[in-house]
Amino acid sequence: MLFYSSVDPIAFSIGPLTLRWYGLLFSGGFILGYFIMQWMFKRKNYNTQDLDKLLIYIFIGTILGARLGHCLIYEPDYYLRYPLEILKIWKGGLASHGGTLGVLIAIFLFVRKSKYTFLELCDMLCVPVALVATLIRVGNFMNSEILGIPTQGDFGVVFLRLGEDFPRYPAQLFEACSYFISFIVLALLYIKFNKKLPHGFLFSLFFLLIFTARFIIEPFKEEQADYTLGIALNVGQLLSIPFILGALILMIYVLKRGKRN
Repeated sequence: MLFYSSVDPIAFSIGPLTLRWYGLLFSGGFILGYFIMQWMFKRKNYNTQDLDKLLIYIFIGTILGARLGHCLIYEPDYYLRYPLEILKIWKGGLASHGGTLGVLIAIFLFVRKSKYTFLELCDMLCVPVALVATLIRVGNFMNSEILGIPTQGDFGVVFLRLGEDFPRYPAQLFEACSYFISFIVLALLYIKFNKKLPHGFLFSLFFLLIFTARFIIEPFKEEQADYTLGIALNVGQLLSIPFILGALILMIYVLKRGKRN
């Protein structure tokens, strides 16, 4: 079945102010994530003022990590030649792998000056982050970016706004669905079994679910890097492998440690 997309990436304009669907979904995800984390903090009788500080760290880490990740991983030749272009975030270009590293660094810096532990905060954060990732991929679809490869059949999405007349795999929506399923799984586990699970389990499961899905879906996407590696795996798949392996190692470690305790 063919679907035709002619969605305008601009949600609405008020005078000189233009709001895009991507920006609304990105910021809306952060707002929803804030309320989810606020509920988690109150449930544990933690100070919600600490949450405000944490989210500032995470927001900065996400933007810096995602932007640098895109520039240095996917288009290094261009951005190393014109480094000032890195600052022009409004032109687009954010990488989820870089954003992930940026968030982890931000959490690490935050816990150094707080009473919280790294793994405990990561277990809490992975639930809303999965939801934010879902909304970001929907935003990518609205922007007609991170495109899937042509389907060579009667299934897919025709992006009319790009002037195309052939269907592509809706790779953005594939990822959005997989991330939303991950969000549901993580949320249910947190609500029902959080006190029984060792710190770090949900965090490792989050990475395992998200990046395994990413690894599987990558072949259905156009290569985002401006270079080719000449091997069967693309750049997105190669970047996902360390996260998957790290998740497996961490999961085994926290389960063994939890069993001993």
